[in-house]
Amino acid sequence: MSPTKAQHFDVVEAGIPQLQQALAEGRVTSRELVLACLARIEALNERLNAVASANPRALAEADALDRERAQGCLRGPLHGIPIALKDNIHARELPTTGGAIAFEGLQPPYEATLASTLRDRGAIILAKTVMTELANWVAGAPTPMPANYSALFGHGLNPYDTRLDPRPGFDDGRGALPTGGSSSGIGTAASLWAASVGTETSGSILSPANATGLVGIKPTVGRISRYGLIPITADQDTAGPMARSVTDAAILLGELERSAPDPNDAATQRCAVPPIHDYRPFLRRDALRGARIGIPRAFFYNPVTAPGETAPRGGLSPEQAQLMAEAIELLRREGAEVVDPADIPSVVDPDPASNLLCWPICTTAKGGDGGGSIVFKYGMKRDFNAWLASLGPRAPISTLTELRRFNISHAASGATRGTLKYGQSLLDISDEIDLEADRARYEADRARDLQLAGALGIDAVLARHRLDAVLFPGASGASLSARPGYPTVGVPFGFAPLNPAPPWPAGFEAPRAPFGVGFAAGACSEPRLIALAYAFEQASLRRVAPQF
Repeated sequence: MSPTKAQHFDVVEAGIPQLQQALAEGRVTSRELVLACLARIEALNERLNAVASANPRALAEADALDRERAQGCLRGPLHGIPIALKDNIHARELPTTGGAIAFEGLQPPYEATLASTLRDRGAIILAKTVMTELANWVAGAPTPMPANYSALFGHGLNPYDTRLDPRPGFDDGRGALPTGGSSSGIGTAASLWAASVGTETSGSILSPANATGLVGIKPTVGRISRYGLIPITADQDTAGPMARSVTDAAILLGELERSAPDPNDAATQRCAVPPIHDYRPFLRRDALRGARIGIPRAFFYNPVTAPGETAPRGGLSPEQAQLMAEAIELLRREGAEVVDPADIPSVVDPDPASNLLCWPICTTAKGGDGGGSIVFKYGMKRDFNAWLASLGPRAPISTLTELRRFNISHAASGATRGTLKYGQSLLDISDEIDLEADRARYEADRARDLQLAGALGIDAVLARHRLDAVLFPGASGASLSARPGYPTVGVPFGFAPLNPAPPWPAGFEAPRAPFGVGFAAGACSEPRLIALAYAFEQASLRRVAPQF
């Protein structure tokens, strides 16, 4: 049956509990859900470019799950529900490319633990999502790669505004309204499937969720197995849910998490698993009552001048600041104790050596990399080469060096598509790392990351003010929480006009960008953060679906 001939069932904005209720009542089958999603993909994907590949066995899997349902066998809350995975997660029947031409058509010899776990629990992996090539560790300065661009698939576009950027120098096919980090929220926001799994190293779940009006849960590193994911660095990599509601995201988080540690990922011993890996008991409407929520004004809300610098950094636009004022007032109305300000100690420290703003992720070559952490570029060479080795004979290349050479030999000159539209400066600086000679520097930088972002950052502000969580505007706290591997739950809250530099040309109406809030705390705090986020979501109900 063609997807356009599917029995009508409106999947638009349908939540996972609503889908399960319809399945239980016989109003729809999993086959019909898959057909409805495929019909929506057929209608919208040419406009959005959200899909990297579709599962050719999705209907057969749906039929099998329908038969199980008819026999009274239900595997869990995702039984028969179509979801999508980012295209850096191994899944059988679908290629795993990371958006790189070198990996086009790659069928890894094993499946990611999280993909197998989802299948065991009844989810239908319908598709892979487009992503920024290799999770945006390919091209940095002077020509950084736009979010959700890859040499293999081109540009993905935000469903809230699919107009292209008209500004000279930016008119290369990217959207006027950005899509956020390297995970794609495009198809989830547009209801091409029920929810999706992204990955984050530093903002790539929270940023696209914020940019496409979704709930994003960036878990504690280790809560979900990373086995079978194309890495940047195991120090910070994690997978996590992206969904249209806190309820759906909480359900997906529980179904991603194994009941026991994964022997293929030692980090999965870090956090205790909730009973029957279920986060729904934490969806409490009254969770904000009595909760202490900190407001990190310096840098995240208000501009600050870092030690040794002359110009201020950070802060919000007037429209974003108004949204956050409304969010804080909502917290108070719901009975939260708001601690304002509750600045991050390492952000306001007057000593440059102890100030996080003076310690960025290093994106420069040796000789000019003394002022930032080399954890990313070191980890990429170590972990990417290990991932290539895990592919065995199926690996099209065997080292990061070979990937760089492949890209050079398949550059754009005269080709219909090329590997180096934006260069590969980040791959270059990773490949110059010597894993033995540079190990001491890496270990020192990793320790400093943990100190500034963890002990003197999130941990310090939570302890100093006895906080349950810190409230960040949008995805602005992602990099801070990412370094020690701490969780955040992002919730949509409104829209603010996007006014970039250089400005829009005369006559071009500025896009209105989705904008939300992020509840962050220390390691393994997902149950409390989900409770706070759910109460906030239910008190505000600010998410608006994209219109087509």
